[in-house]
Amino acid sequence: MKRRQFVGSAIGGAGLLAATQAVAQTSGPTYNWKMATGWPGGPLMDIGAKAFAERMDFLSGGRFKIQTFPGGALGNALKVPETVKNGLAECGHTWMGYDWGKDPTTVLFGGYAGSFDTERMVHWLYESGGADLQRQFRDEAEGVISMPLFIRTAEVFLHSRKPVKTLADLKGLKLRTAGAWLEMAKDLGAAPVTTAGGDVFPMLERGAIDATEWGTLWENVSPGFYKVAKYLIYPGVHQPTAPFELVINKNVWAKMPANDKKLVELVAKLVTMESWMRIGAEDAKAFDFYKKQGVQVIELADEVQFAARKIGLSWADKTAKENKFKWFARVHKSLQDFEAAWTEADDYRKVKVKKA
Repeated sequence: MKRRQFVGSAIGGAGLLAATQAVAQTSGPTYNWKMATGWPGGPLMDIGAKAFAERMDFLSGGRFKIQTFPGGALGNALKVPETVKNGLAECGHTWMGYDWGKDPTTVLFGGYAGSFDTERMVHWLYESGGADLQRQFRDEAEGVISMPLFIRTAEVFLHSRKPVKTLADLKGLKLRTAGAWLEMAKDLGAAPVTTAGGDVFPMLERGAIDATEWGTLWENVSPGFYKVAKYLIYPGVHQPTAPFELVINKNVWAKMPANDKKLVELVAKLVTMESWMRIGAEDAKAFDFYKKQGVQVIELADEVQFAARKIGLSWADKTAKENKFKWFARVHKSLQDFEAAWTEADDYRKVKVKKA
C-alpha cells in the first residue's frame, strides 16, 4: 500500500494513528514473521491479515516483515492458535468461535446469535474490558497472546440455492456454518455442517450443501456464492457481529521490547477500526450489486429472527449457569452488564427518520 493511501485511510482515526506513530521505532530489533490464517483470500485477508502486515512494516520503518499464508498452508485452517502455539508460525489470524467445541467462551468473544451489534461490541472490547478479558482467557486456556484484529457488521444469513424465509423453510436445510450456530441451527430444524472457507464454494456448487453463511454482503462477493446460489437471505441473526483475532506465539512475544508490543497492539486496533468502516461502506454497494446479478433478496420472517436470538440467549444463560467452563460465566456477565448500561442508547443516540 502506498504511503498516501495508508495515511488517508487512517485520518478518520487520527488519535489512534497519532498514538501508533508515537511508539513507532525505526531502529531496534528486526522481525521476520510468518502469519497463519484461516482464509483463502478475500477481504479477511486483504483488509485484515495483509493490512496488519503492511501497516506494521510501514510504522516500524521496515523492521517488521510479516508474510501472510492462506488457510491450510501452515496448518489446519480451523486451528490457527494451535499452529502458532507450536511455533509453525509466529502469529496468526483467525475467528475465535472455531474453538467453541473446546471451550464455548470463544463464541462470546467471536459473536453468536445472542450478541449485540458491532458498535456495542467495539465499545465493549476497547472501553469496557472485553479485550483485556480476551487476552487473559487465551493466555490461560491456549497459551497464546490474543487481541482483536478485524471486525465485521452483521453477516448475510444465507446464500442459498433455495428460498428461505420462514421456520418451515429451514427444516432439513443443509447449510454450512461454524461455531455455536452449528448446534443452534439444529434447534431451528436445519442440518448444519462445517468446513474451511476454501471448501465452501465447491460444496455449494455441486449441491453438497443447500446454503452457506460466511461474511457480510461485500465480503461474500469475492467467493462468488451468488453465481451458484440465487437467493440471498438477510439479516444475519446468527452473527450480528464478528470480531476476529490476532494470535501471537507467547515465547516470541516475551522477547519483544515494550514499545514493539505496544506498536502491535495499536496497529491491530487501527486495522480493526478500519475494517469496520470499510465493510460498512462496501456493504451498501454490494446490496445493489447482487440485485443487478439477478439474485433474489429475501428478508427473514420475524419469527425466525426472534427465535434465533432467543435460542442464542438461552444457550448463553444455560452455559453460564452450568459453570463447566471457568471463563464463560465471567465473560457472559461482563457482556450482560455492558448491554444493560446501553439499554437506552438507541433512544438518546439515534434520531428516528420516517421512510419515504
